[in-house]
Amino acid sequence: MSVAGRISSITPTVTPQFHHPSSSAAILPLRLHKTRTHHASLRCSNSSFLNPIRLSPLTTTKTLTRRPTSIQMSMEAGIGLMGTKLGMMTYFESTGQVVPVTVIGFREGNIVTQVKTDDTDGYNAVQVGYRRVRDKKLTKPEMGHLEKSGVIPLRHLQEFRLQSVEGFEPNQKLELEGLFKEGDLVDVSGTTIGKGFQGGIKRHNFKRGLMTHGSKSHRALGSIGAGTTPGRVYKGKKMPGQMGGTKTKIRKLKIVKIDSDLRVVMIKGAVPGKPGNLIRITPAKIVGKNIPKN
Repeated sequence: MSVAGRISSITPTVTPQFHHPSSSAAILPLRLHKTRTHHASLRCSNSSFLNPIRLSPLTTTKTLTRRPTSIQMSMEAGIGLMGTKLGMMTYFESTGQVVPVTVIGFREGNIVTQVKTDDTDGYNAVQVGYRRVRDKKLTKPEMGHLEKSGVIPLRHLQEFRLQSVEGFEPNQKLELEGLFKEGDLVDVSGTTIGKGFQGGIKRHNFKRGLMTHGSKSHRALGSIGAGTTPGRVYKGKKMPGQMGGTKTKIRKLKIVKIDSDLRVVMIKGAVPGKPGNLIRITPAKIVGKNIPKN
C-alpha cells in the first residue's frame, strides 16, 4: 500500500455542524466584540472550526448627547464700574501710616445700556457703557445699539454677569458713592503694560550664569529639553517671548479714599495698566458668601 493510501485510511471523517437556517444569527468561528474605544475588533474564543459559534449583534449602551451651549463668563459679586487709571501717589492716614495708592478717575458714563435676562439671552447680565465720545467715533451698529436704549454715545461697553438683574433698567446712571464705600474690598482688572519681546530672566525671573571665570552662558536660556527622548520641547516651557499686554485681575484690594468732588477713588496697591488705561472695578468675590460655590 502506498503512503497516500495509508494516510487516507487513518484520516477521520469530519462532519460539519450547521445550525438551523431559520436562526437569525450567522455562523462564524470568531466573535465580534465591542471595545471601549468604539472600534470593532475580532477576538478568538474557545471555539474551533469544528464547533463554530454564533455572531452576536453589535450593541452599545453609550449614547452620545449634545451638551447645551452655555455662556462661559465669570459671575460677579455685584455690579461694578469702569474708570481711568490716573497714576499712583502716597496717601497718609490719620494715624500717620504711609499707604501707596492708585488713583482712578471717572469720566462721563457708567450708564446701563442693556439688561439681559434668562428669557431673552439665556443668562442674567447688565451691560454698562463708559466714556462719552462724538457720534462719528462709533460705527452705525454701535450707534443703533445705543439709540435703541436712548443712551448717549459711549466708547466702552462691558457686561457684568449677576445672579439677579432686578432693579436695573436701560439709561440708568450708576454712581460711585452708591456702589462702594471706603474700606470695601474690590477686584480690579485691566490690561497690563506691554513689555515687548523679552528674555527668560526678565520674563520668568530666571537666574543668570557667571559673568567671569570663563563662563559662556550669561543671560542665555540654557537647555530646553533632551535631544533623543522626547526629542521635542514640551508645551508650556518657560522661554523668551511676548511679555505683558494681557488682561489681568488683582483681587481683594482695599478702597482707601473716595473723593466725590474730584470724582476719584484711591485703591491701596498697584493695579494693571499704565496711566490712561481702562480699569474695571467690581466687588471682591468671596465664594460661599456673595458668590455660590457651584
